Amino acid sequence: MSKLNRRAAFVAAAVMLGGGAAAHWMKPTVHLADRLGKPDLETLFPTSFGNWEVDSNTPVILPAPDVQARLDRIYNQVLSRTYVDRSTGRRVMLSVAYGGDQSDGTRLHRPEVCYPAQGFQITANRPGVLQLSARSLQVRQLESHLSGRFEPITYWVVVGDEIVTSASQQKLAQLRYGVRGLIPDGMLVRVSTIDRDPEQAFRVQKQYIDDLARSVSPDAAARVFGKPKA
Repeated sequence: MSKLNRRAAFVAAAVMLGGGAAAHWMKPTVHLADRLGKPDLETLFPTSFGNWEVDSNTPVILPAPDVQARLDRIYNQVLSRTYVDRSTGRRVMLSVAYGGDQSDGTRLHRPEVCYPAQGFQITANRPGVLQLSARSLQVRQLESHLSGRFEPITYWVVVGDEIVTSASQQKLAQLRYGVRGLIPDGMLVRVSTIDRDPEQAFRVQKQYIDDLARSVSPDAAARVFGKPKA
């Protein structure tokens, strides 16, 4: 090997080693959940608020063992409840997934991925903003169906204290925490109803979400709905 080639090889090796060292140095190591504490979903979401209460007559359907094993690898906590409006009898299903480590291999799985995996067809998928009593909430709204079951869905994702409405925003939020040396936690909140009329369903879901937002403490609201942008 000539002297020039040896020098080029040395420079290339130095760049590779330096890049590897920088990547290792910049890799986040501190979990945000260790600073804030992991929420307890059972207590974070009240069982009764406004006209809503947990419907004790609706059985909780547990996932199959193989599905549960996959959930356990991604999420620290999962909460599933059905609420009923005492004044109208309308029912709303709430599903919450919390993961203390929102790195690449353990990011929250979105309904537009999970529902088709269960055989549902997604016929509409759009971002939206709910104007609640005390805040604006960025969400995604889906229309799904499986055979004769029509299930409109409203959901949002909180990464750390940021609301994100797409996979790219989710990744950017992860990176913003990463440059600070932090691994953020994440929470996906899904609200859905069984209804052939999606507009009616989304009105009911908005009322449920607004009532929920008005019923929780400011600290709980920051975990569930993110921090409002200044």
